[in-house]
Amino acid sequence: MQSLDYAVLVAYFILVTAIGLYCFRKIKGSGDFFVAGGKIPWWLGGVSHHVSGYSGVVFVGLAAIAYEDGFTVYVWWACSVAIACALGAAWFGPRWARLRLTLGIESPTEYLSMRYNLATQQIMAWCGVLLKLFDVGAKWASIGILLHGFTGLPITVGVLVSGAISLAYITVGGLWADLYNDFLQFFVQVAAGLVLFVAVVSHMGGISSISGIWAQLPAGNSQLFNGEYTALFAVAFIIVASLSYNGGTWNLAARYIGAPSAKSARKTAILSGALYLIWPLFLFFPMWAAPILLPDLADTSQSYVMLAREFLPAGLVGLVLAAMFAATTSMTSSDSNTISAVVTRDILPNMSEKFRNLDQKQGLRIARLTTFTFMAITLMIGIEAERFGGVLGLIISWFGALIGPVSVPMVLGLLPIYQRADARAAITSIFAGFAAFVFVTYGLEAGIDLRTLVPASTSIAVFSFMTWIRRNEPLSQPMADLMLGLSGKYDK
Repeated sequence: MQSLDYAVLVAYFILVTAIGLYCFRKIKGSGDFFVAGGKIPWWLGGVSHHVSGYSGVVFVGLAAIAYEDGFTVYVWWACSVAIACALGAAWFGPRWARLRLTLGIESPTEYLSMRYNLATQQIMAWCGVLLKLFDVGAKWASIGILLHGFTGLPITVGVLVSGAISLAYITVGGLWADLYNDFLQFFVQVAAGLVLFVAVVSHMGGISSISGIWAQLPAGNSQLFNGEYTALFAVAFIIVASLSYNGGTWNLAARYIGAPSAKSARKTAILSGALYLIWPLFLFFPMWAAPILLPDLADTSQSYVMLAREFLPAGLVGLVLAAMFAATTSMTSSDSNTISAVVTRDILPNMSEKFRNLDQKQGLRIARLTTFTFMAITLMIGIEAERFGGVLGLIISWFGALIGPVSVPMVLGLLPIYQRADARAAITSIFAGFAAFVFVTYGLEAGIDLRTLVPASTSIAVFSFMTWIRRNEPLSQPMADLMLGLSGKYDK
């Protein structure tokens, strides 16, 4: 890192903070803070949904996979998420928007007490918050690793610096600040990524190297599936991604909930999915070429960092770091915003009467406090991430495996085919998925494909079976009205 690189990074930090302060004027109450008042344009929501779906983990954990196993990371990650977004456009995104339009929800779990009962809502809210503590903690750890690789800062210091900057804008500007920062960071990331892509392609001999590198790499690196990332793992990841990107990951649901209409939410999903198909091809190419350019790299998670330091001039290295930093802070900040919505709207009111029936301004004060508290806890977890299996272990092995069971009743409960699923089906499916995770992870000591597939598929199977055995049960009028509303019966 040269002086110009630090200048670029500082300029980015100042711009991010300025956006937060600008958005402060748009926040009049909790509805603005949590769902941007239901006024998110589809193009802004689509870009935000895309960049909020990944973090610095892409440049650390997935960079290692790209280095070691090649093209398969695009197949099982990017293509799976694109498929998930297509399903979101068809089924889930519009239904989330209709929930806000018909029920006035501000958090993804708010509708669950009506859909099932209060106990189900509380179980899912608490489980989701606890899972997100580790997920967001892993993302802080990844940006700490990236800052260490570029600047030599101790990982702990990098985590704390990242958290302080995020706190500075998310607690002030809410979801609006997060959306605009997502838009900014997307263009920063594209600019930095394209510069590195062009630099690597030029060094490798020009356009022909895009197809030519595969002959210089191990044979498996050009295959659709390689190593432990098998076809079965890809199927598992499609299932998990379909649940996660369509509501299981709450901050992504917020992009749909904040859409002004079901049509706008559908376009948001389509744009996000298209970006997942196109952009990772440019983003991952330097990582795929890294074994040729940086052979026998001891720590493959540092491959993207090393490429940037090797092939980019002063100033552009800082731009790449800003892009990586932005990817992480975007996701962690939006996660924190949505978790705050769940805590403020669904958990605290059931713990104490003083949190019930808050007006918009009172809710806003509680929202900012819970956002700050959640982020502080995740920063502590990020500092101790290695105790929980490292960055990749946290993301794929734990969060990736457990997000399915928690989100099955929430996401599938939106669909008419599951309209007779009740609270027993929801709660049983969650704990069945947890039990399956424990069994395959610690009983069978299964590979990553089964650890990812079995928990989610078990929850889906149990939820579906318990819905089927109630197929002849009469549907209550409130439930019938809710399902008609979610299907668009009352769309204007």
